Amino acid sequence: MKEKIIDLINNKNLNILKNELEKMNAHDISDLFEKLTDEEMIITFRLLSKTKAVETFAYMEIDQKEALINAITDKELSSIVNELFMDDAVDLIEEMPSNVVKRILKNVNNDNREIINELLQYPKDSAGSIMTTEFIDLKTVMTVEEAFKKIKKTGVDKETIYTCYILNESRKIIAIISAKDLLLANRDELIKDIMNTNLITVNTLDDQEEVSKKMRNYDLIAMPVVDSEKRLVGIITVDDIIDVIQEEATEDFEKMAAMAPNKEEYFKTSVFNHAKNRIIWLIILMVSSIVTGIIITQYEEAFTILPILVAFIPMLMATAGNCGAQTSTLIIRGLAVEEIRSKNVWQVLWKEIRVSILIGFILSILIGIGIIFQYNDLKLAFVVGLSLTGTVAMAKILGGFLPLIAKKLKIDPAVIATPLITTIVDVLAVLLYFNIAVLILGL
Repeated sequence: MKEKIIDLINNKNLNILKNELEKMNAHDISDLFEKLTDEEMIITFRLLSKTKAVETFAYMEIDQKEALINAITDKELSSIVNELFMDDAVDLIEEMPSNVVKRILKNVNNDNREIINELLQYPKDSAGSIMTTEFIDLKTVMTVEEAFKKIKKTGVDKETIYTCYILNESRKIIAIISAKDLLLANRDELIKDIMNTNLITVNTLDDQEEVSKKMRNYDLIAMPVVDSEKRLVGIITVDDIIDVIQEEATEDFEKMAAMAPNKEEYFKTSVFNHAKNRIIWLIILMVSSIVTGIIITQYEEAFTILPILVAFIPMLMATAGNCGAQTSTLIIRGLAVEEIRSKNVWQVLWKEIRVSILIGFILSILIGIGIIFQYNDLKLAFVVGLSLTGTVAMAKILGGFLPLIAKKLKIDPAVIATPLITTIVDVLAVLLYFNIAVLILGL
């Protein structure tokens, strides 16, 4: 398709190109723009109908939007930004450099500018910061026929018409009604007789992650957002929540990998910022690893008497780290989807103790058999096997316990996940191993 578009541009077959673009989905057009030069993108964009141009613009990457804004006229810019949904307009302003923001705001009409400024005042990552103010509101005294007339008249400018909101005179939300309910009702029925008063709402200051959990739990495609006085001020649609889920999951993965969270894409992040996001945790982990080295040097005499002991240190440390990572990943995932809660700490510990005993026993038997066959040393097999069992138990208990304690203390469990747990259990594994060796082998 890229080659076809470029060929049509070069041959100035713009009418054919325009027809081809109208057949395409807006998201696919934005993907196509990534493969074109800025000049080709601008030519192509100007051939789009107004509606498709606005839809495509919303899907475009940040750098493409900036290039386009810098290339088009104020009139063209005004026609785009004034047709964007408010949440998309706010995202655009937050993404652009200050000089571009000034030009955008200059071309936004007064009503939209007022709404945008209000949305920009909400705390970052709050429900208010990601909501849109375009929704359908109805009155209890309306008939279904009157409701359809209002939806038809105003729905084109709303982000969704599948859920409508019933407000009283103070603009407080009192009920909702779906498009399905309206379609199945008689035209002369009153809204108050078919509306649903079982409301699920969020406050403008609620964290976006809590909003995503609520929407998932209640299978909503739009979440009403209310202020402190329970007045409906906006809605959050499912497409915005998908972005939130992706953003939060990415942040957790970065924390679990001992990296500072980064909002920018990989290729758009500078080498310096990549290094900055990783170096602090790596320094902490490096220093903590030195502690392990210091512990090992305390047992030099044991190495001298029985050098083979050193051969099993990497295996014990790797097993400890892997066991801790397995458990912490399961617990953090359980906390995220609310299968596990902070109050379940003792249930989790009891389950992980039983799991660790079973896994530790199997691994110990396997490593013990290997040592007996290779070294013909029953005592060494017992030392390594016992150490392995204890290491697995410690790793799994810590992997289950620390995320739950972090959650209890209102710390993100991902912060103390894999790298930190691995470092702690490495130190404990080495201590346990050499103390068991000294005790049983009499070193």
